[in-house]
Amino acid sequence: SRRSKDRATPSAAMAFRLLSRRGGAFAGAAAAAAAASAAAGGIELRVSVLTSGFWPGPPGQACNLPPEIQECCMRFETFYLAKHTGRRLTWQPNHGSADVKAIIGKSRHELNVSTYQMVALMLFNSHHSLTWQDVVLRTNIPVEELKRHFMSLYVNPKAKILVKTTGGEKEKSKEPVDEDIFQVNAAFECKFFRVKVPLVLGRSGEAGGGMSKSDCTMEGPSVVAGSDVPASVEEDRKHLVEAVIVRVMKSRKTLEHNQLVMEVTRHLTSRFQPSPTLIKQRIEKLIEREYLERSQADRRIYNYLA
Repeated sequence: SRRSKDRATPSAAMAFRLLSRRGGAFAGAAAAAAAASAAAGGIELRVSVLTSGFWPGPPGQACNLPPEIQECCMRFETFYLAKHTGRRLTWQPNHGSADVKAIIGKSRHELNVSTYQMVALMLFNSHHSLTWQDVVLRTNIPVEELKRHFMSLYVNPKAKILVKTTGGEKEKSKEPVDEDIFQVNAAFECKFFRVKVPLVLGRSGEAGGGMSKSDCTMEGPSVVAGSDVPASVEEDRKHLVEAVIVRVMKSRKTLEHNQLVMEVTRHLTSRFQPSPTLIKQRIEKLIEREYLERSQADRRIYNYLA
């Protein structure tokens, strides 16, 4: 029933805007929040809160956030639970993002990265170098997810934030191994102040294993939904489109089909370009699951079901 969704456990995704330098290459603060009073130590946090029934996709695994950001999250959680008794908040760092102002060598840049990438980068505030094993243990991010996000920081020549010193036998492989050593790339240069770090898409080889130079591509705005991308990425995009549709309809309540398609496309352009067909398919699925309904007066108009 619809009413049961209201009692579901809420989940929250976070977006950080890291704006200050604190003794190292990276440090942070996040963009404005549902509760600005939750900001702590100069860190601001933007939070998207949905009940588990509205948040598409399986829940993400918690990771070891930097202490100052963990404190900010705890303050928001205290604020939220004080206003909504009987609820439990589950954080979804796998859906988050961050804008990190970085001082690298003699240059300054603002890096647009995922929450997982931000967690890894913040380690280099207090460590000159780290092995891959160190990064895995200190972040507590699922290894396969961490591998994809972390590789994106050193395999792309245009966003080579880190450099790798090979410690293992797989010299030609881009995939990290336990003995590999990483440090901030002091020689990094980019003519743009703001640098978006695209995510690596790993295509499994015949051996089912690693990602080599030839089978790593970068995911960015130019990747079109429905193109030749891995099934896991296509599935993630379906969930993301559904989340944006729900967000838009919850705000607007009623929208005509073409207007909804334009709104969803506008929200997702910075991540990828969704096709109208993909958006239409996800709308149909949301209608089946009773998140939306068609207007009886005009079937091209959708109504949000609260």
